[in-house]
Amino acid sequence: MNLAEELRAVPVFADLPAGDLDWLASQMTPVDLAPGEIFIREGSPADRMVVLLDGEMRLRIESGNGETTTRILRGPLVGGLLPYSRMTHVPATFRAVTQAHGATLPAELFPEMLARIPVLGPRLVALLSDRIRDFTRLQDHQEKMAALGKISAGLAHELNNPAAAARRAVSSLREAFQTFRDAAARLDAHPLSSVQRAAVPALERELAQRAVTPAPMDSLERSDCEETIAACLLRHGVSHAWDLAPALVDAGCEAAWFDRVYAQFPAGAWPDFLARAAASLTIGALLDQIENSTGRISDLVHAIKEYTYMDQGPDQEVDIHQGLESTLLMLRHRLKHGIDLKLDFDRTLPKICARGSELNQVWTNLIDNAIDAMDGKGELRIRTARELDHILVEIADNGPGIPPEVQSHIFEPFFTTKGVGQGTGLGLETVRRILQEHSGEITVQSVPGDTRFQIRLPLQSEATP
Repeated sequence: MNLAEELRAVPVFADLPAGDLDWLASQMTPVDLAPGEIFIREGSPADRMVVLLDGEMRLRIESGNGETTTRILRGPLVGGLLPYSRMTHVPATFRAVTQAHGATLPAELFPEMLARIPVLGPRLVALLSDRIRDFTRLQDHQEKMAALGKISAGLAHELNNPAAAARRAVSSLREAFQTFRDAAARLDAHPLSSVQRAAVPALERELAQRAVTPAPMDSLERSDCEETIAACLLRHGVSHAWDLAPALVDAGCEAAWFDRVYAQFPAGAWPDFLARAAASLTIGALLDQIENSTGRISDLVHAIKEYTYMDQGPDQEVDIHQGLESTLLMLRHRLKHGIDLKLDFDRTLPKICARGSELNQVWTNLIDNAIDAMDGKGELRIRTARELDHILVEIADNGPGIPPEVQSHIFEPFFTTKGVGQGTGLGLETVRRILQEHSGEITVQSVPGDTRFQIRLPLQSEATP
């Protein structure tokens, strides 16, 4: 079968006259690929239309975050550069999965093709529109997955720290509780009066109350206090004085307190009472640590729910500041190693009706881009204000800025200033599209040392369905 006859199997060319098919076949270059062979590499010039006549190819897109998106293409179909497309470089790698057969037409022949076969114009434009829609959806999914990957990595780190602290505290708590039980058993074995036995829990409560509001001290003062307490305990016959001193210093104990309490118990019971009291203090401190650690985990989970607007409908009454703060918490792992964060919020701004999770995606992209622009070190400024019937959110950084010749292109699909594989070029396009769906807008002002993205959202408008 000759190439002209093979082209008739392609829906776009199926009803063309034989003469038109013969011309197309005479201008095309046949291509045969073995399984596994690369046809087009990502980043190569987009300079030809591709007709896959038979076989399968795998489209593969890689992002700078290690995320990979793949898609299988099966012939017959038309791809590559199409008339009226603004694509300059191929955004994906195409590799044959099976034995593949096709043909290519160079872009310089597009004007002659459209002049000879006018019916192909609207057909190829329709193909181009479908492809842009499908490919944008694919890239949009990849952009979301890349953002999710960044946030997930940060959350894993943020959750691991309090979880590890709680686990260590539980391990220490088990040991402290055993120490407490052993000391309590030894103390019970002493011939104490009812008054003395009643004094034990009362003194423990007194120590616990002291520990709630400890006196501030630096490391040198603390070391001196521990030495003084240990010396006092040794005078009263306590053999493990240095083991007990830290907990007793935390409770704000002084030598005068020990002298007063020492007189209330038999000399033999005194070390066991102190061991029990110190263990009781340690248990209280460990319980506080566990409470703080689990509280941090609970706060993070709450922030995740707020960030994603879980258990809520698509449109909500959204507090802009709550969304910004949730986003900053999600990105805290990127902020705490050289970013000076400055917030200037107008807390009098009313809530707006919007899709909160989508707005948080806007804040995530812009804040993450600002951090990247500053290479992780610099000043990040976020300001909110009212401008007539709009809310203004300004996200600014003191990075090197965006070159003037680039600024008019940064919101275009697939445009990126990052290296190949480091960005999809859809982050800012996604931001622009989300804001358009909310009847909002985004503008940029940039000079070296001062880049500002300004988002304006209407106060009395609901997000479009």
